[in-house]
Amino acid sequence: MKADQKRAQAKVEYNAFLAGCPSRQLLDRISNKWVVLILCALGGDNSPGQSGAAHAHAPQAMRYSEIARLLAGVSQKMLTQTLRSLERDGLLTRTVTPTVPVTVSYELTDLGLSLHHMTRGLRHWAQTHMTEVLANRENHDARTP
Repeated sequence: MKADQKRAQAKVEYNAFLAGCPSRQLLDRISNKWVVLILCALGGDNSPGQSGAAHAHAPQAMRYSEIARLLAGVSQKMLTQTLRSLERDGLLTRTVTPTVPVTVSYELTDLGLSLHHMTRGLRHWAQTHMTEVLANRENHDARTP
């Protein structure tokens, strides 16, 4: 069997409900809050007031320091690990420019951009429905001893 035939067969067999399926590992990675926020930032959804696709700007390359400033609360270690994993998965590219000091920037690939379109919706949903979720939590906690 040729390599492309093996890939096609494996694609049909991916099932995230099975514990050993590699798509489950990918699903775990892309459902991480830092991944969602990095993809939204690089996808141009990085203004605090923006929540929907209508307000999005064009995807943009960003320097590490810009991403770190934008993602309040992310540690340097977590940001570095997340960016490396996204690069490994082919969702973004890392470009090093030999300046003094060295400039490193990150940009979505076409694959990353396709995922960004979904993460944008997730972020929008979370921001839009947070008031309802907080009210539901409060009601639940008041009923639970």
